[in-house]
Amino acid sequence: MRGLQAEGGAPVAGPAAAPAAKRRTRLVAVLVALAAVVYVIDVLTKTVVLRALEGKAPLVVIPDVLQFRVIFNSGAAFSLGTGMTIVFTFIAAAVVVAIIRTARKLLSLPWAIALGLLLGGAFGNLTDRLLRYPSGFGRSTQFQGHVVDFIEVLPGHFPVIDYFPVFNVADSSIVCGGILAVLLAWRGYQIDGSREGK
Repeated sequence: MRGLQAEGGAPVAGPAAAPAAKRRTRLVAVLVALAAVVYVIDVLTKTVVLRALEGKAPLVVIPDVLQFRVIFNSGAAFSLGTGMTIVFTFIAAAVVVAIIRTARKLLSLPWAIALGLLLGGAFGNLTDRLLRYPSGFGRSTQFQGHVVDFIEVLPGHFPVIDYFPVFNVADSSIVCGGILAVLLAWRGYQIDGSREGK
């Protein structure tokens, strides 16, 4: 009965649909697992750093190259766009929803990795925006929590921008996922596993 169509013109699911569905399930599992790992690492590192360094001098890891310094960021990744907290909260929520919707078409492992990195990072910073000061349940400043940033590279080498770049694990994950997504799109790799021009 291959080739028949269901009422309304939709193709009848054939034997070929089963392997695709299984592959999609596996890739969504990869996406979710990677997002969960990123999220847990982000939350744990922020918790540890806050307990160890909040209100204290920076912890120098490699002199003039890397140090840990706690700041509370009301802006976007790498402390950009401060003062627009609520906007970035809704952008992060929209990214999460978009990734979840896109996962229905997922048949590419590289895209699963890219989306997993983006989702984990977005969830990490979104948690801060929803739960950290000055946000929180019952407060008038909902969706305006400040993100904890603590990784500072080349400290003191950016005098024009006082604290650039200070970031966290979620920011790193978002940037890596975004770069991978751009490279995949540039090379023509589609989320459904196909490739443009092939």
